[in-house]
Parts: sequence; C-alpha cells; structure tokens
Amino acid sequence: MYGFAGGGLPPHIRTVAILPFDNQTGEVALTQEVADAVRQAMESRLGLSVAAEDRADAVVRGTISRYQADQPLSFRQGQGGNVSVTRRLVTISLSIEIYDQIEDRVLWQRGGLRVEGEYEPPGEDEKKGRELALETLVADLVDGAQSQW
Repeated sequence: MYGFAGGGLPPHIRTVAILPFDNQTGEVALTQEVADAVRQAMESRLGLSVAAEDRADAVVRGTISRYQADQPLSFRQGQGGNVSVTRRLVTISLSIEIYDQIEDRVLWQRGGLRVEGEYEPPGEDEKKGRELALETLVADLVDGAQSQW
C-alpha cells in the first residue's frame, strides 16, 4: 500500500494570533483588510481558532511595504483618437510569516510577496482590484501553510 503523509501545519497548531501588520504605505485601511483576509484564511481554510498572542500556538505577522492602485494595464483607442483604459491593476507588496510559538521556529515565511488584482473601469473600481489581490494573498498563505513537510 502506498500513502501520502506530510504537509499542513503541525498537529499541535490549533490556535493562531494575527498581529497587526506593519503598514509602510499611505493606505491606512489596508492594515485591517489584510488582517481580515488572513483571519478568514486561518479560520475557514486552515481550521484554526483565533486567540490572543499569549495563548496562541502560532502567530501570523508581516509588513505591508507597498501599495499601488490604478495602474493602467490595457488601452483601447476610440473614435477621434481618444484612448481609454480598459483594465487597471492594484498591487500589494508584503512579507508574511507563520511562527510556531510552541517549538520556537518559523513554520513558513515569504518575503517580497507581490499580489495583484485586475479590474475593469468604469464598471469596477479600485476596491474590486484590492479584493482580488487579497484573495491571491489568502491562496498563497494557505498553500504555504499546507506545504510544510
């Protein structure tokens, strides 16, 4: 018989504290939006309970280093030579880590992580691009946490 073992967080990790990310951008709301996305990933996708830092098995922490909104991606030339933007991009750059407080070691970390979200103006706005970028962050975080061997 063949089997598959390994991956995922260690079995002793049942609770997690999500510390406020250090936000080095001018976009103040981003701190809470990142924390909410990380919390949702930890609870719903990894099955962990959120706890205070002093009672948590693991801690998630990070730094938001860059935020760029409204970057034009594609254009369309209209009548009369007018050019309009048909797709725009939001980019968030950050570093993140999951730290095992019980065994005193980093379980997963990723520096220089860049997540993006595209949106179509004028029907969608920057908020849609930011939501898509945060969905990518959650997917990367969950994949990273589950890839531990």
